[in-house]
Amino acid sequence: MITIWPQYLDKNLTLSEGRKISKENAVSSPTMDEIEKALKRLGLTYNVQKERAYPGKWYEKSGRVLVEYENTKLELIKEISLKIKAIRK
Repeated sequence: MITIWPQYLDKNLTLSEGRKISKENAVSSPTMDEIEKALKRLGLTYNVQKERAYPGKWYEKSGRVLVEYENTKLELIKEISLKIKAIRK
């Protein structure tokens, strides 16, 4: 299981604030709904936990998603981000 926080995909954040991919691949302010839609389109098994707070911002319940995925976390984050970009178009 891989944990995905919205902060991993957010181009408005710095790497030290939680972004995991390049700004070119990232999206602006991704929502849990967008992440969920992207995972559905990718056909992956996942579990949404909306009441969870990112450790770096423990006071803000942003939610997280646990995803069953074979490859690396970075590959998954990039795939989700690309799907969100496609959904937004």
